[in-house]
Amino acid sequence: MPWLVLWLSACAIAPRVPLTNDWPATAGSYPEATRQWTRSTSLSASYQLVLSVDATLRSPAWRAARAARDADLRALGPAAREAELQRARDEAAGPWEFELLVTTWDRRENDLHRGKRATWHATLLDEQGNEIQPLEVIRDRRPMHVVRAEYPHLGDFAQAYVVRFPKDKPMLGPDARRVRLRLTSVRGAVELLWLAPGA
Repeated sequence: MPWLVLWLSACAIAPRVPLTNDWPATAGSYPEATRQWTRSTSLSASYQLVLSVDATLRSPAWRAARAARDADLRALGPAAREAELQRARDEAAGPWEFELLVTTWDRRENDLHRGKRATWHATLLDEQGNEIQPLEVIRDRRPMHVVRAEYPHLGDFAQAYVVRFPKDKPMLGPDARRVRLRLTSVRGAVELLWLAPGA
């Protein structure tokens, strides 16, 4: 079967986001942050769904919004709230992270966590198109209702993964114009795209 490549068809209307590694001065709305930092695409062949993926880039803005939401839900006091925000800020200093919600027609192909033996492989692409391999791909083993509370678009047949990439690659910063996440297999390839304002 020839390779089928599907670019994110909604990239023209997807929100442009500041691709900065700076921690925001104030935390925004969590639903809005998740909408802004999530991209979705799918691949079909012979009128059949091959792959569907939703990817959320856990940017500093997204982490701040999630930490503020969690603090509100838990009714944390000022000191505990500040500790929650600091914890999120510390996490933002670690590897680049994406939450992937992946659905495949053949559930045996939904195995990103198997490394080199996986059917589908995730890579980042820098501004020059060079591929950056992940440090790790792990299953998000939290109960489905917990994951769905964080990512409401989680489908009933989706598998959630956390994908981490090395921070030594300057993917975010004042000069960043785009972030590209690619999933490939012998079945085809898809890309998810985050664009900065003006890119």
